[in-house]
Amino acid sequence: MALWQNSINCKEGGIVFYPVGTMSKAAKKILWTFYQPYKWLFVFPFMFIDSIFFAILAVLLSKFISEKAGSYYGGVMWARLNTFIIPFFIKIRGRKNVDKKQSYVIVANHLSNIDIFALYGWLGIDFKWVMKKEVRKIPGVGFGSATIGHIFIDRSNTQKAIESINKVREKIKDGTSVVFFPEGTRSRTSELLPFKKGAFRLAFDLDLPILPITINGTDKVWRTNTYDLFPGKVELVIHPAVETSRYSLETINEFMAETRKIIASARSDVK
Repeated sequence: MALWQNSINCKEGGIVFYPVGTMSKAAKKILWTFYQPYKWLFVFPFMFIDSIFFAILAVLLSKFISEKAGSYYGGVMWARLNTFIIPFFIKIRGRKNVDKKQSYVIVANHLSNIDIFALYGWLGIDFKWVMKKEVRKIPGVGFGSATIGHIFIDRSNTQKAIESINKVREKIKDGTSVVFFPEGTRSRTSELLPFKKGAFRLAFDLDLPILPITINGTDKVWRTNTYDLFPGKVELVIHPAVETSRYSLETINEFMAETRKIIASARSDVK
Protein backbone atom coordinates (compact mmCIF):
# COMPACT_ATOMS: atom_id res chain seq x y z
CA MET A 1 0.00 0.00 0.00
CA ALA A 2 1.35 3.44 -0.91
CA LEU A 3 2.47 5.59 1.98
CA TRP A 4 1.05 8.70 0.34
CA GLN A 5 -1.86 9.14 -2.00
CA ASN A 6 -2.28 12.36 -3.96
CA SER A 7 -5.47 14.04 -5.00
CA ILE A 8 -6.13 17.22 -6.91
CA ASN A 9 -8.22 20.13 -5.69
CA CYS A 10 -9.33 22.62 -8.34
CA LYS A 11 -12.13 24.32 -6.39
CA GLU A 12 -10.22 27.38 -5.27
CA GLY A 13 -8.73 28.49 -8.56
CA GLY A 14 -5.63 26.38 -9.03
CA ILE A 15 -4.32 22.84 -8.99
CA VAL A 16 -3.02 21.90 -5.57
CA PHE A 17 -1.67 18.49 -4.66
CA TYR A 18 -2.27 17.17 -1.18
CA PRO A 19 -2.38 13.76 0.48
CA VAL A 20 -5.57 12.05 1.56
CA GLY A 21 -6.21 9.11 3.78
CA THR A 22 -4.59 8.23 7.08
CA MET A 23 -1.09 6.83 7.45
CA SER A 24 -0.76 4.07 10.02
CA LYS A 25 1.76 4.44 12.84
CA ALA A 26 3.80 1.55 11.43
CA ALA A 27 3.93 3.13 7.97
CA LYS A 28 4.87 6.49 9.45
CA LYS A 29 7.70 4.89 11.45
CA ILE A 30 9.06 3.22 8.30
CA LEU A 31 8.93 6.49 6.39
CA TRP A 32 10.58 8.35 9.30
CA THR A 33 13.47 5.84 9.34
CA PHE A 34 14.14 6.16 5.61
CA TYR A 35 13.63 9.92 5.66
CA GLN A 36 16.42 10.68 8.15
CA PRO A 37 19.41 10.10 5.79
CA TYR A 38 17.49 11.87 3.00
CA LYS A 39 16.94 14.86 5.30
CA TRP A 40 20.54 15.19 6.45
CA LEU A 41 22.33 14.22 3.24
CA PHE A 42 20.05 15.92 0.73
CA VAL A 43 17.27 18.23 2.01
CA PHE A 44 19.26 20.52 4.32
CA PRO A 45 22.33 20.78 2.02
CA PHE A 46 20.05 21.36 -0.97
CA MET A 47 18.09 24.12 0.78
CA PHE A 48 21.35 25.84 1.73
CA ILE A 49 22.66 25.74 -1.84
CA ASP A 50 19.43 26.66 -3.56
CA SER A 51 18.92 29.60 -1.17
CA ILE A 52 22.20 31.07 -2.35
CA PHE A 53 21.44 30.31 -6.02
CA PHE A 54 17.97 31.88 -5.95
CA ALA A 55 19.26 34.85 -3.94
CA ILE A 56 21.74 35.60 -6.73
CA LEU A 57 19.00 35.08 -9.33
CA ALA A 58 16.71 37.46 -7.42
CA VAL A 59 19.44 40.10 -7.27
CA LEU A 60 20.14 39.92 -11.01
CA LEU A 61 16.47 39.99 -11.99
CA SER A 62 15.70 42.84 -9.58
CA LYS A 63 18.53 44.98 -10.91
CA PHE A 64 18.07 44.30 -14.62
CA ILE A 65 14.31 43.67 -14.93
CA SER A 66 12.18 44.53 -11.88
CA GLU A 67 11.67 43.75 -8.21
CA LYS A 68 8.53 41.79 -9.10
CA ALA A 69 10.54 39.57 -11.47
CA GLY A 70 13.16 39.06 -8.77
CA SER A 71 10.47 38.28 -6.21
CA TYR A 72 8.73 35.76 -8.46
CA TYR A 73 11.62 33.87 -10.01
CA GLY A 74 13.98 34.26 -7.09
CA GLY A 75 11.39 33.84 -4.36
CA VAL A 76 8.31 31.96 -5.50
CA MET A 77 10.30 29.35 -7.42
CA TRP A 78 12.68 28.98 -4.46
CA ALA A 79 9.76 28.37 -2.09
CA ARG A 80 8.01 25.92 -4.41
CA LEU A 81 11.17 23.95 -5.07
CA ASN A 82 11.80 23.56 -1.34
CA THR A 83 8.16 22.55 -0.88
CA PHE A 84 8.67 19.68 -3.34
CA ILE A 85 12.07 18.69 -1.93
CA ILE A 86 10.88 18.31 1.68
CA PRO A 87 8.07 17.48 0.56
CA PHE A 88 4.96 18.89 2.10
CA PHE A 89 1.58 18.83 0.45
CA ILE A 90 -0.53 21.96 0.49
CA LYS A 91 -4.24 22.65 0.34
CA ILE A 92 -5.54 26.19 -0.12
CA ARG A 93 -8.99 27.42 0.83
CA GLY A 94 -10.38 30.86 0.08
CA ARG A 95 -8.56 31.93 -3.10
CA LYS A 96 -11.78 33.69 -4.13
CA ASN A 97 -11.18 36.15 -1.27
CA VAL A 98 -8.12 37.62 -3.02
CA ASP A 99 -8.32 40.40 -5.62
CA LYS A 100 -4.94 40.39 -7.38
CA LYS A 101 -5.33 44.08 -8.30
CA GLN A 102 -5.84 45.07 -4.66
CA SER A 103 -2.99 45.67 -2.22
CA TYR A 104 -3.42 44.28 1.30
CA VAL A 105 -1.77 44.19 4.68
CA ILE A 106 -1.62 40.42 5.09
CA VAL A 107 -1.50 38.98 8.60
CA ALA A 108 -0.94 35.29 9.36
CA ASN A 109 -0.20 33.11 12.36
CA HIS A 110 3.40 31.88 12.62
CA LEU A 111 4.13 28.23 13.42
CA SER A 112 7.31 27.19 11.63
CA ASN A 113 10.23 28.05 9.37
CA ILE A 114 8.26 26.74 6.41
CA ASP A 115 5.43 29.23 6.83
CA ILE A 116 7.54 31.31 4.44
CA PHE A 117 7.59 28.53 1.85
CA ALA A 118 3.82 28.07 2.12
CA LEU A 119 2.94 31.75 1.76
CA TYR A 120 5.63 32.74 -0.71
CA GLY A 121 5.20 29.73 -2.93
CA TRP A 122 1.45 29.32 -2.96
CA LEU A 123 -0.42 32.50 -2.02
CA GLY A 124 -0.31 33.67 -5.63
CA ILE A 125 0.12 37.44 -5.18
CA ASP A 126 3.12 39.75 -5.06
CA PHE A 127 4.08 40.94 -1.59
CA LYS A 128 6.86 42.23 0.63
CA TRP A 129 7.78 40.67 3.94
CA VAL A 130 8.28 42.52 7.19
CA MET A 131 10.65 40.25 9.09
CA LYS A 132 12.92 40.40 12.11
CA LYS A 133 16.47 41.58 11.47
CA GLU A 134 17.93 38.18 12.42
CA VAL A 135 16.67 36.73 9.13
CA ARG A 136 19.13 39.06 7.37
CA LYS A 137 21.96 36.81 8.62
CA ILE A 138 20.66 33.62 6.96
CA PRO A 139 22.96 32.80 3.98
CA GLY A 140 21.26 33.54 0.70
CA VAL A 141 17.86 34.24 2.21
CA GLY A 142 18.81 37.51 3.91
CA PHE A 143 20.82 38.85 0.98
CA GLY A 144 18.18 37.99 -1.61
CA SER A 145 15.31 39.26 0.54
CA ALA A 146 16.93 42.65 1.03
CA THR A 147 17.60 43.02 -2.69
CA ILE A 148 14.02 42.39 -3.78
CA GLY A 149 12.63 44.88 -1.29
CA HIS A 150 11.65 42.94 1.81
CA ILE A 151 11.85 44.90 5.06
CA PHE A 152 13.87 43.95 8.15
CA ILE A 153 12.96 45.45 11.51
CA ASP A 154 14.89 45.74 14.74
CA ARG A 155 12.33 44.86 17.38
CA SER A 156 14.69 46.00 20.15
CA ASN A 157 14.77 49.57 18.79
CA THR A 158 11.35 51.16 18.35
CA GLN A 159 12.62 54.14 16.35
CA LYS A 160 14.52 51.97 13.87
CA ALA A 161 11.54 49.65 13.57
CA ILE A 162 9.30 52.61 12.68
CA GLU A 163 11.83 53.85 10.12
CA SER A 164 11.99 50.40 8.53
CA ILE A 165 8.22 50.06 8.32
CA ASN A 166 7.97 53.56 6.82
CA LYS A 167 10.02 52.27 3.89
CA VAL A 168 7.18 49.89 3.08
CA ARG A 169 4.84 52.71 2.12
CA GLU A 170 6.36 53.34 -1.30
CA LYS A 171 6.27 49.67 -2.25
CA ILE A 172 2.73 48.71 -1.27
CA LYS A 173 0.66 49.72 -4.29
CA ASP A 174 -0.66 48.41 -7.62
CA GLY A 175 -1.45 44.95 -6.27
CA THR A 176 1.73 44.52 -4.22
CA SER A 177 0.91 43.68 -0.60
CA VAL A 178 2.87 43.38 2.64
CA VAL A 179 2.97 40.39 5.01
CA PHE A 180 3.25 40.51 8.79
CA PHE A 181 3.37 37.78 11.38
CA PRO A 182 1.64 39.89 14.05
CA GLU A 183 2.62 37.51 16.85
CA GLY A 184 6.19 38.71 16.27
CA THR A 185 7.72 35.25 16.61
CA ARG A 186 6.91 31.59 16.02
CA SER A 187 4.53 29.96 18.46
CA ARG A 188 6.17 27.09 20.35
CA THR A 189 2.82 25.57 21.34
CA SER A 190 0.81 26.13 18.13
CA GLU A 191 -1.43 28.47 20.14
CA LEU A 192 -1.92 32.02 18.90
CA LEU A 193 0.27 34.52 20.73
CA PRO A 194 -0.84 38.11 21.42
CA PHE A 195 -0.79 40.35 18.34
CA LYS A 196 1.40 43.42 17.97
CA LYS A 197 0.00 46.65 16.52
CA GLY A 198 2.45 47.32 13.67
CA ALA A 199 0.46 45.68 10.86
CA PHE A 200 -2.77 47.35 11.94
CA ARG A 201 -1.26 50.81 12.25
CA LEU A 202 0.20 50.43 8.76
CA ALA A 203 -3.21 49.35 7.42
CA PHE A 204 -4.67 52.61 8.75
CA ASP A 205 -1.78 54.69 7.43
CA LEU A 206 -2.06 53.22 3.91
CA ASP A 207 -5.87 52.87 4.02
CA LEU A 208 -5.58 49.21 3.02
CA PRO A 209 -7.70 46.23 4.10
CA ILE A 210 -6.29 43.53 6.33
CA LEU A 211 -6.21 40.06 4.72
CA PRO A 212 -6.20 37.41 7.48
CA ILE A 213 -4.64 34.03 6.70
CA THR A 214 -4.65 30.93 8.88
CA ILE A 215 -1.72 28.52 8.49
CA ASN A 216 -2.23 24.93 9.63
CA GLY A 217 0.16 22.00 9.77
CA THR A 218 3.56 23.61 9.19
CA ASP A 219 4.54 22.96 12.81
CA LYS A 220 4.07 19.23 12.16
CA VAL A 221 6.38 19.38 9.13
CA TRP A 222 9.15 21.41 10.81
CA ARG A 223 8.91 21.97 14.55
CA THR A 224 10.07 25.32 15.91
CA ASN A 225 13.71 25.53 17.06
CA THR A 226 14.52 21.95 16.01
CA TYR A 227 15.86 20.04 13.02
CA ASP A 228 12.82 17.79 13.24
CA LEU A 229 11.73 17.90 9.60
CA PHE A 230 9.26 15.39 8.19
CA PRO A 231 6.86 15.24 5.20
CA GLY A 232 3.34 16.31 5.97
CA LYS A 233 0.23 18.25 5.08
CA VAL A 234 -0.20 22.02 5.20
CA GLU A 235 -3.29 24.17 4.78
CA LEU A 236 -3.67 27.87 4.01
CA VAL A 237 -7.04 29.41 4.76
CA ILE A 238 -7.51 32.82 3.15
CA HIS A 239 -10.28 34.73 4.90
CA PRO A 240 -12.33 37.62 3.51
CA ALA A 241 -10.53 40.95 3.84
CA VAL A 242 -11.38 43.20 6.79
CA GLU A 243 -11.81 46.87 5.84
CA THR A 244 -10.06 49.44 8.00
CA SER A 245 -13.06 51.77 7.56
CA ARG A 246 -14.89 49.67 10.15
CA TYR A 247 -12.42 50.78 12.82
CA SER A 248 -10.26 53.71 13.90
CA LEU A 249 -7.00 54.22 15.75
CA GLU A 250 -9.09 54.58 18.89
CA THR A 251 -10.56 51.11 18.34
CA ILE A 252 -7.38 49.44 17.06
CA ASN A 253 -7.46 46.91 19.90
CA GLU A 254 -10.90 45.79 18.74
CA PHE A 255 -9.54 45.56 15.17
CA MET A 256 -6.69 43.35 16.37
CA ALA A 257 -8.99 41.20 18.49
CA GLU A 258 -11.42 40.66 15.60
CA THR A 259 -8.62 39.72 13.19
CA ARG A 260 -7.08 37.37 15.73
CA LYS A 261 -10.51 35.75 16.24
CA ILE A 262 -10.86 35.23 12.48
CA ILE A 263 -7.44 33.57 12.20
CA ALA A 264 -8.10 31.43 15.29
CA SER A 265 -11.46 30.27 13.90
CA ALA A 266 -9.74 28.12 11.25
CA ARG A 267 -6.88 26.79 13.37
CA SER A 268 -6.79 23.01 13.37
CA ASP A 269 -4.62 19.97 12.86
CA VAL A 270 -4.67 19.16 9.16
CA LYS A 271 -6.43 15.90 8.46
